[in-house]
Amino acid sequence: MSSMLMFVSAAVLAPTTAPLKLLRKADSSEPQSVCARWKSAAQTDFFGGCISMEVLTGGYTLDIPQGAFPLSTDSILLSDFAKLKRNAKVLDLGSGCGTLGLLLCSKDQACHVTGVELEEGAHLAALENIARNNLSLRMESICADLRTIHKELPVNSFDCCLSNPPYFTGGPANQQTPLARRDDCCNLDELCQSASRMLKFGGDFMLVHKPERLAEICGCAIKYQLEPKQLCLIRHRVDGPVTLILLSCRKGGKPGLIWQEQCLFDELGQPTDYYKTLYHL
Repeated sequence: MSSMLMFVSAAVLAPTTAPLKLLRKADSSEPQSVCARWKSAAQTDFFGGCISMEVLTGGYTLDIPQGAFPLSTDSILLSDFAKLKRNAKVLDLGSGCGTLGLLLCSKDQACHVTGVELEEGAHLAALENIARNNLSLRMESICADLRTIHKELPVNSFDCCLSNPPYFTGGPANQQTPLARRDDCCNLDELCQSASRMLKFGGDFMLVHKPERLAEICGCAIKYQLEPKQLCLIRHRVDGPVTLILLSCRKGGKPGLIWQEQCLFDELGQPTDYYKTLYHL
């Protein structure tokens, strides 16, 4: 029995004292340089003291520094939900350490993924993950604000845009929630606007989110000519509430929504066939 994911603990080497310089894209000709810059960030709070390593299908490894957003069911659900065209150009908005890009590259050997990440520490970790897995020809990471990414990349040029965005608003009640989980830096309206700018006509915008924000998401999407086309409701238990939604919107698409439901565990708490498919069990 094979497993898609395996957790391994590892220690980060002692941080260097070299100044940290922003490297915008991974360069396969200088993997040691990328690695050195990434390790130098260990002196910041973002990189804490140790990392976790996830081994993905296809032999790719994902290093996640302490303080970074961990690999979650959300990303696995979204990568499975995404149906890509052949040789698809994919834009990952809010890409973190490159989790979603690695999952997509392990699933589709012909896609190219560009990640956009605002936090420098997560971006540097993504560069290390790209270099470590020899994916510089298929993945790249750009440290930038996704709200202004249209100034750095060609608009109307991507086949697919994906996002696992912050679920919570940045109001006073949520200030104790980590920044990666709040939408202080980019709200749903700004996310949909950015996705619409970057997608080709007929391109798809897919995201995972909380069900209580579905109406808001659809309103923002339609505002920017992103028509909701597919909706998947996720329950953790068959007798429980909907806990996550997966939504696919098409730029310039005609009205018409198809929806389905999936469940991760049955009434006895045992993994469903859907769960086993997700994790290759």
